[in-house]
Amino acid sequence: MIYNREYETMPRDDLEQLQTERLQSTLNRVCRNVAFYKSRFDENKIDIEKIKSIKDMGILPFTTKDDLRKSYPYNMFAVPLRDIIRIHSSTGRTGKPIAVGYTVNDIQRWSERVARVLAAVGITENDFVQIAFNYSMFTGAFGIHYGAEKLGASVIPSSSTSNIGDQILIMKDYKTSVLLSTPSYALSIASKLAEMKIHPDELNLKIGLFGAEPWSEKIRAKIEEKLHLSAYNAYGINELVGPGTAGECEQKNGLHLCEDHFIAEIINPQTLGPVKPGEEGELVFTTLTREGFPLIRYRTGDISCFLEGTCPCGRTTLRMKRVSARTDDMIVLRGVNIFPSQIGLALKKAGLAESDYRLVLENEEGMDVLEIQVGISESLFNDEIKVMVSMKNRIIEQFKDDIGLSPKISFVEPETLRGKTSQKRVIDNR
Repeated sequence: MIYNREYETMPRDDLEQLQTERLQSTLNRVCRNVAFYKSRFDENKIDIEKIKSIKDMGILPFTTKDDLRKSYPYNMFAVPLRDIIRIHSSTGRTGKPIAVGYTVNDIQRWSERVARVLAAVGITENDFVQIAFNYSMFTGAFGIHYGAEKLGASVIPSSSTSNIGDQILIMKDYKTSVLLSTPSYALSIASKLAEMKIHPDELNLKIGLFGAEPWSEKIRAKIEEKLHLSAYNAYGINELVGPGTAGECEQKNGLHLCEDHFIAEIINPQTLGPVKPGEEGELVFTTLTREGFPLIRYRTGDISCFLEGTCPCGRTTLRMKRVSARTDDMIVLRGVNIFPSQIGLALKKAGLAESDYRLVLENEEGMDVLEIQVGISESLFNDEIKVMVSMKNRIIEQFKDDIGLSPKISFVEPETLRGKTSQKRVIDNR
């Protein structure tokens, strides 16, 4: 189903004209209200009056995650704080959060965009939508919640919980027809179903919409086989708006971008110039309708490409390929963004400031698991098991406090971290 036919099927020429008008309005607004952009444009001698179309955007400077981190908490807001009705946050490279503000209009537009994404995979007002994303400072659960209610569906805000059995009982009792979660959490549900000897056909699931972490076509097939539903991919990042940036339609041939709200570019992350059509590069977004937190040419760090040709669904918006990698060393685990630098800081707080480490990611029975291999010098090894266990527990507790996740901890000899894989801080076997 096409939720907003006016914008989702708009002729390309008309869409480009709309983007140009909204871009000009956004540039004027950030110049007036955001000191960062006024200063950046002045430094680069940019006259925004010369931006006559989206083809002129190449002269505008990029915005980076570090820029947002340095502006923490409110220096990037484009409206007075009294007009901000919601604040979410994202994690910066060093672990320092990035505050993202929303006005009433931002929330309303966000809801409408997510409704489009949900409708595109066949979700309707007759569905019971179980949201198993974590309700937190991150945007995922709230955005999906707003969009589902906008669509008229019945929302079950079960959140993400370690008690998968309870999640399944909710599905069974409330006749859930749509599951929304990370793909790894969906696989955990599938494993628990088998353990509880509940056949997926005893449930009412028909659609799953998954995101917030990388996943492949192989994982899609596995989820569909084990849960007997049709699985779809959604894309969004906290700094932009969260869910509602792009999503698949029932054709499953790329994620449609909400181009009336964003201008998307693909650049070469080394040269910062445009790539050839169909070539992979870094996704860059400019917001067109955000009031509280507008962004100009924001470098996401996500690697993707635009798909050529039209989609049989009738939408005219650009389609992007699922994100294949990152330009930096960030990893995504169960919907949480983690930088290796955060790992080092947590180890330091736990009393292991000089220790080397490596991150190993595995998928065990559908659940993504992080193992941290910590190099311990001979002087730190202790014959008393209780001393080593206490040290491990201290590290785990520090990670829970700093990052919100409990990793596995392995103590290894430092030499094992300096072998053939010494160049690799992160080994992702998922």
